[in-house]
Amino acid sequence: MRDAVAPAAGAVHALAAPYLLFLGDATEPGFAKTALGLRDWAGDKCLAEHALPAATVSTGLPRMTPAAAAAAGARSMVIGVANQGGVIPAAWMPELVAAAEAGLDLVAGLHTRLGNMPTLREAAARAGTRLVDVREPPPALPIATGAKRAGRRLLTVGTDCALGKKYTALAIARGLQARGQDATFRASGQTGIMIAGEGIAIDAVVADFAAGAAELLSPANAPTHLDVIEGQGSLFHPSYAAVSLALLHGSQPDLFVVCHQPMRAQILGTPGYRVPSIEAVIEQTIAVGRLTNQAIRCAGVSLNTAGMIEEEAQAAIARTAARLGLPAADPIRGGHAFERLLDACAG
Repeated sequence: MRDAVAPAAGAVHALAAPYLLFLGDATEPGFAKTALGLRDWAGDKCLAEHALPAATVSTGLPRMTPAAAAAAGARSMVIGVANQGGVIPAAWMPELVAAAEAGLDLVAGLHTRLGNMPTLREAAARAGTRLVDVREPPPALPIATGAKRAGRRLLTVGTDCALGKKYTALAIARGLQARGQDATFRASGQTGIMIAGEGIAIDAVVADFAAGAAELLSPANAPTHLDVIEGQGSLFHPSYAAVSLALLHGSQPDLFVVCHQPMRAQILGTPGYRVPSIEAVIEQTIAVGRLTNQAIRCAGVSLNTAGMIEEEAQAAIARTAARLGLPAADPIRGGHAFERLLDACAG
């Protein structure tokens, strides 16, 4: 199997593993979703966890201080908390400074930038470590060329935002890899970047360069190689359609998988906007995707059946597949339906 061709040096964030996961003072699992996602999807990169005494959430990994983790081989401390407002509280600062002084890079995907905090800049400068804000676009991103490049690409798209595009892309990439296929997950959001160890947060890129950034995420590759690209937003979301379109044009996908949550009726955060049908998303994605790939087609559907009992979920999957004449599955539930979806993605 040929190794994947990496994007140009400096074009993506590259993170140093293994990680020490910082849980801060989290008491709700929902606020520690980044750490828990890393545990679930990048367990081989996670060495230990570190938290303040007030924290009650745990990933189940060994607890270590930054110094102990560095001695055990950790190379970065990742802030695994996504708190309200994306801020770095003052109570965290001594632990972040201690991590930098122990020789660990600091990695965050929060709205507050590590690089904007003088105390952390000074600590990192003294120790020769990096402050990596994964929501900060890399420098010198190019404008898209639209030129066709070698290799194959699959993009996850959605009927709405926040319904499983990242999990679907990860599951498809890993499912194909388990079959021996040359496939790579390409991250376009902060948590995906931390899981993959590299990528670009497309939603933080200036609009003129977003499609160019998407081109860098999936560079020219061997003809049989498949890049599985994490989608963002939705072409039908009044707030986030622009980032979805740029990612679609820059990715030039040969295939796409539509992600949908059957129990969701309204687009998140936008009263009066109903979730579109899967058929409408397929039609719109093909219509606008043909600008950079005339051969674009839908490989199947990924259903997020969280909150449904097994019988309801399997019935929804079967109905969707029968109605559309396409493979449909919940990648988290797996099973024969997901194997059929992988068949369609592999071809």
